[in-house]
Amino acid sequence: MAERTVTVASKVGLHARPAALFTQDAAKLPVPVTIARVGEEPVDGRSILFVLTLGIGHGEQVVLRAEGEGADAAVDELAALLGRDLDAEG
Repeated sequence: MAERTVTVASKVGLHARPAALFTQDAAKLPVPVTIARVGEEPVDGRSILFVLTLGIGHGEQVVLRAEGEGADAAVDELAALLGRDLDAEG
């Protein structure tokens, strides 16, 4: 299993556009990825509804997890995505 703790860089957190970009990228990956606040239950990273319900704000830490072949690369890709201000790139 691959796991990374990442700080969300987007100024609005994982809301609207950043959440959509995250879930779209997660859905393209060869393995399912979960996302959670540190110490909380994970949700499916491919579901925009689940990701939005986490209510993750700017600067909060999240845990990304994936299992299977390609899990490390998948988690690394999404960690890099969350490490950027996705709203500023619009």
